[in-house]
Amino acid sequence: MHDSGAWVSLFSGGKDSSWALYRALERDLPVERLVTVHPGEDSYMYHVPATDLAALAAESVGIDLVDVRPGDLNAAGADDAGAQGDAELEPLEAALVDLDAELDGGVTGVTAGAVESEFQTSRIEAMCERLGVELFAPLWQRDPGTLAEEMIDAGFEIRIVQVAAYGLDESWLGRTIDRETLADLRALNEEYGVHVLGEGGEFETLVTDGPHMDRPIELEYGTEWDGSRGRLRITDARLG
Repeated sequence: MHDSGAWVSLFSGGKDSSWALYRALERDLPVERLVTVHPGEDSYMYHVPATDLAALAAESVGIDLVDVRPGDLNAAGADDAGAQGDAELEPLEAALVDLDAELDGGVTGVTAGAVESEFQTSRIEAMCERLGVELFAPLWQRDPGTLAEEMIDAGFEIRIVQVAAYGLDESWLGRTIDRETLADLRALNEEYGVHVLGEGGEFETLVTDGPHMDRPIELEYGTEWDGSRGRLRITDARLG
């Protein structure tokens, strides 16, 4: 792949991948495609909920989106987490190879929103090495509270769309991460160990507005709650 080509952003519509994209655009990296992997119900490698809304986010950002739908990744014959993680990466790598052939100048680099997961980051790093591209991961090993403050200060509107951790009840579904919410998350971190950024799937998010977006995403939704975890059931989504 090439030094003077395009950048591709691994993008779910959640806060971490959106922040990586935003920081890349701030640095004037020529991001020409967003790539969203739709992994199905469970994934070791990818953000799962509400990925279908990434297309709306991409429209608002103004960058073309490539959808990768690899089917049931859990049925790929992987017997353990490591093998499944490797299997999940294959369709993404194939999509990047296709983009390298499609884009003028090929692909120079990839952005990723990894924060602390060595499992994810080591695989993405290895993929980038195989492809001969750079990796831009501006969240990697940063303090999560500081990152959350930076996102809020930048004007990100971050909606919680799924929770799966002790201390996060149904009232958290649909909540926006602002200074008050961040203070509550820090308190839950002290009491229960809840990660301030939801690392490891404790909660998942959707960025519904930000300085890199032309129009906000407006949502109508209900909630699904099983007593210990839940998610938004989005009934309508559109750009405002």
